[in-house]
Amino acid sequence: MKEEVAKLIKQEADAISSIPVTDQYEKAIQIIKERVHRLNGKLVASGMGKAGQIALNIATTFSSTGTPAVFLHPSDAQHGDLGVVQPNDVLLLISNSGKTREIVELVELADNLYPNLPILVITGNEESELAQMADAVLFTGNPAEVCTLGLTPSTSTTTMTVIGDILVVLLMKAIGFTNEEYAKRHHGGYLGDKSRSQARLLKNKK
Repeated sequence: MKEEVAKLIKQEADAISSIPVTDQYEKAIQIIKERVHRLNGKLVASGMGKAGQIALNIATTFSSTGTPAVFLHPSDAQHGDLGVVQPNDVLLLISNSGKTREIVELVELADNLYPNLPILVITGNEESELAQMADAVLFTGNPAEVCTLGLTPSTSTTTMTVIGDILVVLLMKAIGFTNEEYAKRHHGGYLGDKSRSQARLLKNKK
């Protein structure tokens, strides 16, 4: 069992280290910074199924680190929730296949509401229809799933999560996000206490 666990960990780690590093990250950060921080828009993240759970996590992490973001379920978007989208927003869409029907339809619906919204895509298929629609494509490397059937999203969602973390950290650096600003958004719990303590220490050093 221990050997099997070690093998699975290595497979996941290898997939992460094989994520392609391209100029698409810089392009994505520039788009988010321009639309959200200069034009007062927000990041609208969406995905279907397990990719949607990753999109929700990315959205909440962005919001807690100074970049307003929401999760929009692609099916709910077709029943009125599309109204959350505004003219200066950015769409962050996640689909391993790049062919998810509900996500492709979301692009069309959003474009009908506000034409030419910037689209960022995290996908395992950089030649897909969704990727062709994107202003920036963040490719996972399309790793094989650790699932014994090769079907259940597992390694693919690991790489999606890592790409989301990279975007968050790069944006934090780009906007100069501070402990003090973090504390304003995260009042409760251990992290709230820690951020306020760090902010006080930095203030006292000045």
